[in-house]
Amino acid sequence: MAPDEAQLTPARAMVMLDHQVLRVPGDEDIDLTGFHVYHQVNDWLSLGAGVYAPLLKGQYGGFTAFDVGAHLQQRLTERIFVTAGLAGGGGGGGRSIEQSKVLSGTGGFYKAYAGLGYDFGPVAVGVNLAKMKFTHSAIDSTQANVFLEIPYSYLVAPFSRHGQGLSATDARLAAEDSSENMLTLVLDNFKQIRPEGAFKGTLGVADLQYAHFVAPDTYWYAGLGVGYDGLPLYNQVLGGVGQRLRVAPRVNLYAQLGVGSGGYAPEKINTDSGLLVYPKVSAEYALTPTLGLSLSAGYLAAPKGSSRNVTYGLALTHHLRSGAAAAGWGDAGAASHYQAFRVSLFQQTEFHVRYRDQDRGHLQMVGTQVDAMLDEHWFIPVQAAVAYSAYLGYPGYGELLAGLGLQTRAAPGERLQAFGQLMAGTNVHGPAVKASAGLRYALSDRLALNLNAGRTEARSSSGQRFGATSLGLGVDYLFAVPVR
Repeated sequence: MAPDEAQLTPARAMVMLDHQVLRVPGDEDIDLTGFHVYHQVNDWLSLGAGVYAPLLKGQYGGFTAFDVGAHLQQRLTERIFVTAGLAGGGGGGGRSIEQSKVLSGTGGFYKAYAGLGYDFGPVAVGVNLAKMKFTHSAIDSTQANVFLEIPYSYLVAPFSRHGQGLSATDARLAAEDSSENMLTLVLDNFKQIRPEGAFKGTLGVADLQYAHFVAPDTYWYAGLGVGYDGLPLYNQVLGGVGQRLRVAPRVNLYAQLGVGSGGYAPEKINTDSGLLVYPKVSAEYALTPTLGLSLSAGYLAAPKGSSRNVTYGLALTHHLRSGAAAAGWGDAGAASHYQAFRVSLFQQTEFHVRYRDQDRGHLQMVGTQVDAMLDEHWFIPVQAAVAYSAYLGYPGYGELLAGLGLQTRAAPGERLQAFGQLMAGTNVHGPAVKASAGLRYALSDRLALNLNAGRTEARSSSGQRFGATSLGLGVDYLFAVPVR
């Protein structure tokens, strides 16, 4: 039996939504809506990552940018606070493939901001003066940036507690926490209805979705999707709400409505300004208390463009349940053990990039990786990265990968650990695989640094080979949560 010793402590984070309209000299303005997740480091500093995409202005469907950044916040009164931040990343897009070079330059950008906010308790709102600049591009704009903050907290334990039973004290804390979250990897297919763009085929999209339940069967979600077949450079960012219907101990039905932005360039697939609406239903069969396999069908439409699509897909979902949420799964009990995760933010350089048997220089990338631990040696990595330097003269190179990893056992007091991972997914050319290995150095029981080297291989639909050697440096946040 686990000793009666508390391991769980509250961790604080927030979701931030923001919106700004950027001036584009000689062209239509572009409005960018951002979705960011920040983890609170101390009373005034948070670190995290985010994504931006346009909704209503211009013909910039498919423009997407990703960043990592620091967010500072200091209270002036009980309700009023000042805020400031600095972020950098990469991305791009435009009305056409050629125009993307003018609009987005090399794809690298930075954003700096400062402003005031008001805390209402459940949410906070405010306005910043923000500057956003893309390197060697038309975007160099200073504008108002309005934001909404949604704070939340969750219970965490030391990473080393993975797989161990909860102490009696932690079991009581977990029983009071009725939270449930879902991580879902979807292989979606979009069958176009009377397409007007140059691309006429069916689009295969890999979508990574996170959902958080605000009631036993009601949730909000956010998802990032990239093309892996048909149009590899396609991308989309969606968020919305969903409802679950429990029809049997192992069978659930879901209905969700998403709103967001996506596309390629409107000349290829006409999403116009980028606005997307996506209602979808799915049926899930629970393979285990934590893993579910589902089939889905839906309808994806761009209200301001001509793109209309019937969708169908296959998904694998990892459920994270505690307390009453865990007790609600069939005859399962409440949370019984700790599940460890590792979240990394990293800088990566890809050397010796070759495509069509020609040297293409190198790429500078930023990204994030989430590792779900299976035991003390094996883990499942999911990685997303985007370049902030140009590739083949264009902005917007990116990778989305998932696979299996292996690490050496870290004994108590040891700081150094070796690891390797093999992942498959997609890059701008299509299906890709990446093998990498490295070392991790523990700074504390919650933070670590990692250094890794790897090799990425891909083939385009025409059979042309892509290859690159990478070197990366990242910072890891390690934690465990109570699950059934």
